[in-house]
Amino acid sequence: MEKSICTKEYALFLSHLRSARKAAGLTQAQIAQCLQQTQSFVSKCERGERRIDIVELRAFCQAMGISLSDFIQHLEITLQEIER
Repeated sequence: MEKSICTKEYALFLSHLRSARKAAGLTQAQIAQCLQQTQSFVSKCERGERRIDIVELRAFCQAMGISLSDFIQHLEITLQEIER
């Protein structure tokens, strides 16, 4: 099995994460402040240099003002569309 960080699905996840942040009208610096992290931490996560676990994803979602389940649901729809 290919490492998940190198898959097209993970690339779509990262794209979805960036899009959700932008749709919320937030900068990386604003997300970082909510997470009590640095802007470079958020940047590395969004670029795939640092892998995000589910607990961190939940924190990202909370900082963006969306539920984890909504984020996952929209991601699932996107992934299903590319599988067709």
